[in-house]
Amino acid sequence: MQENLRNIKANQIRDVIRYINKFQNAKIVIYIDDEVIDSPLFLSHMQDIALIHQAGLKVAIVPGSRKRIDQVLADSKISCHYHNGIRITEEDAMQQIKMAAFDISNIVMTSLAAHQITATIGNWVRARSKGVLDGVDYGTAGEIDKLSTQAILNTLESGFIPIFPCIGWNSSGKPYNISSVNLAKEIAINIKADKLFYVMKNAEISNKNFNIPQNIAFSEYNEIPAMDLQELDSFFKANEDGREKSENKSKILTLLHAAYDACKNGVTRAHILNGSLEGALPCEIFSELGSGTMIFSRDYGTLRPMTEKDISAVLSVMNPFIQKKILLPRTTQKMQETFGDYIVYEIDGCIRGCAALHNYADGQAEIAAVAVDENFSSLGIGPKLVNSLIEKAKMQKKSGVFILTTQTSDWFEHLGFKPDSVASLPEERRAMWNPERNSKVFRLKF
Repeated sequence: MQENLRNIKANQIRDVIRYINKFQNAKIVIYIDDEVIDSPLFLSHMQDIALIHQAGLKVAIVPGSRKRIDQVLADSKISCHYHNGIRITEEDAMQQIKMAAFDISNIVMTSLAAHQITATIGNWVRARSKGVLDGVDYGTAGEIDKLSTQAILNTLESGFIPIFPCIGWNSSGKPYNISSVNLAKEIAINIKADKLFYVMKNAEISNKNFNIPQNIAFSEYNEIPAMDLQELDSFFKANEDGREKSENKSKILTLLHAAYDACKNGVTRAHILNGSLEGALPCEIFSELGSGTMIFSRDYGTLRPMTEKDISAVLSVMNPFIQKKILLPRTTQKMQETFGDYIVYEIDGCIRGCAALHNYADGQAEIAAVAVDENFSSLGIGPKLVNSLIEKAKMQKKSGVFILTTQTSDWFEHLGFKPDSVASLPEERRAMWNPERNSKVFRLKF
């Protein structure tokens, strides 16, 4: 037990070191909802951001200000209303809106100063009036027209953290109230950010508050750890039922749409984080699984052929299943002879799954050695490995594939495999079948 705990801790430390190296000088944009800023965990999140900055990442912060602006307007007895999620006010409200937005930004800047981090609030956003749409005059609401991208990059290179209030100015200096969520997205796209984070209170994407399509894997806590853009498309369709949505659900969907746009326009990864959880940011940055939902378009999980240099890592993935007698032991020599049969699933340069397709003289093919790091079993890696080998077998003109298993028959039946007899095995494979192990045969016919 102590040895297992030591191995787990060692792997966690290795992950942190690997990710610090991977993200040295990476550009990240963090949106912090103002409900998180008002929460008891705010100072903890700011300490984490300071540590992330000190670790060598280049950080930009966009604080949300909706709650604070609404409060200042109410205190000033200035009326406002919302249309399609956008605040509409008369021009005489703009002074109070600016005051509230900069007040929130100053709170963020002050909290960073407590950790000896230099931050600056700048005028980097050119905006234009949203105008009149479908007969609705949006008043002081604006759209982002242009960002001073080079000035932002210069600020990051100088070691400062730029903070962006939700205010933009037109060429004549007239201010407009703009969306902080969209601002964070546009900054991330323009500076070619490696990561975009949306930190929101109770931002939990699970089957408790959303319909989750069958093609999307979820964790043991029924939360979605990651979605690519195709999976996110199906998620949107599953949750566009026309029924009135709670405020929290609507806000999460807004963040997901922004994350989708960001990844479609060059941002490597976007993350929706639950700001009600302490340590959400470092956990998401410095581990593969993280603590929220990651949206990605490329360069996350990769299926590829195994190489000889992967043997040690693949044996490490297999070892827990060998100990449980789910898999048969493999020697290094045997792996050297057969590594060409294997594919692996790699996440950020680390192998987290493997499987093999063995061909026999009579034309039959066997899928074997399916193993996935248990910490990553919720990501749907196993089905991806098996489906890839099924496609490979089809390309080889096989009529089907078979597997032998002692403890995972339910899992393979879920993938469409049907029971078959030992007598159906190729002669070579049948000779290796051990009556004491008594493995069951399952087959998938094409």
